[in-house]
Amino acid sequence: MSATNLDQLLAQQSSIVDMLRNSQLGAYVYPVVAPEFSNWRSEQWAWQHSAVLFDQSHHMVNLYIRGRDAAKLLSDTMINSSKGWTVNKAKQYVPTTPYGHVIGDGIIFWEEAESFTYVGRAPASNWLRYHAATGGYDVEIELDDRSPMRLMGKPAHRKEWRFQIQGPQAWNVIEKLHGRPLEQLKFFNMSTMHIAGHTVRTLRHGMSGAPGLEIWGPYDTQEEIRAAILEAGKEFGLIACGSRAYPSNTLESGWIPSPLPAIYTGEKLKGFREWLGPDSYEATGSIGGSFVSKSIEDYYLNPWELGYGPFVKFDHDFHGREALEAIDPAQQRKKVTLAWNPEDLAKIWASLFNPDGEQYKFFDVPLANYASSNYDRVVDAGGKTVGLSMFTGYSYNEKQGLSLATVDPEIPFGTELRVVWGEENGGTRKTTVEPHKQIEVRAIVSPVPYSRVARETYQGGWRTGR
Repeated sequence: MSATNLDQLLAQQSSIVDMLRNSQLGAYVYPVVAPEFSNWRSEQWAWQHSAVLFDQSHHMVNLYIRGRDAAKLLSDTMINSSKGWTVNKAKQYVPTTPYGHVIGDGIIFWEEAESFTYVGRAPASNWLRYHAATGGYDVEIELDDRSPMRLMGKPAHRKEWRFQIQGPQAWNVIEKLHGRPLEQLKFFNMSTMHIAGHTVRTLRHGMSGAPGLEIWGPYDTQEEIRAAILEAGKEFGLIACGSRAYPSNTLESGWIPSPLPAIYTGEKLKGFREWLGPDSYEATGSIGGSFVSKSIEDYYLNPWELGYGPFVKFDHDFHGREALEAIDPAQQRKKVTLAWNPEDLAKIWASLFNPDGEQYKFFDVPLANYASSNYDRVVDAGGKTVGLSMFTGYSYNEKQGLSLATVDPEIPFGTELRVVWGEENGGTRKTTVEPHKQIEVRAIVSPVPYSRVARETYQGGWRTGR
């Protein structure tokens, strides 16, 4: 009998871990946007040295939340405090389960008195939709789902386009587009600007460590706005960034975007699993990497392990509050950057050209992830697991292989650990996995953000741990 929801699907499995580790979905796809407009090295270089245009129009869910109880729905489901939050301010939204584990995250834009927009990956959006439908809230929900992973020649259309203008020359581009000086609002504050005769909404951002903006507007104006930005940016070295380089930006800036949503077990979450479909993100997503446990709960993470500790505020009731109050933050793993040893990486790449030698798991550049959620073992000199490496790739700016990880709290910066790269027994049945042998890669525990310019200019908080 075919499962009609996630809970039924899980009941049919002998192992939830095996189901997800052998999912046929593959890696997380950034659809529609061209992989490269120039080349990914130049595009990475531009976000630190000139300016880039990021196109975020297709890979994220837009969830519009309107109504008298919209603010209450958000407050009830997020670890963040609502204190001081007003119209024209955005907030990093982090929901946890009743057991205190992270479901996902995204950005909430407070656009009008009773109107919010969530932008991000599906898990947090699904959690909001579920509680809106079952929690008795007076809200209206509108879902504008992300574009399909593979359009196969079909046209793509969203309700809104969403761009970012980032880099050290970004503000010069922005003011040229606007036609006059534009106030640099505080981080995550919202306003408007003018581009090519259109008034567009803006969010003060700093994705590459320098002042920039996220902007959005009706989808049918997308091409006109894009052309105006590219033309205005020519004298400042602005280039468009493709979908190949775009996600690797987080290796320098320090956000772990893809923890496993911690919803597969627990009686208190049964209703949510029954609400989720058998084709949902949670049902079809994949786990990749060398960390293997029989228990799916060993893949769950709390806010401190992902660097969201500064967000946890007990000034309001929310799902997971009681569980989080029982946690000692000082004992939790901490988010770090791991700088991979160049000689060990060279050994991995060299195996591609050695038909008679060991074949190691392919390390793609600039992003080496090969699943929806990535979990590689981080071990000490004695082989003990001391953390998890969760987002992996290469920075042309830093000339360095990097991964974002969570490691035991007592491990200081400068410690050499090892990342176990590749999967056991030649690899799982994922479509993104070829036969290979595991290898231990030396890696130095380093700060978050790794990029010096980002580390010195980002607002203190979840990225920096300050």
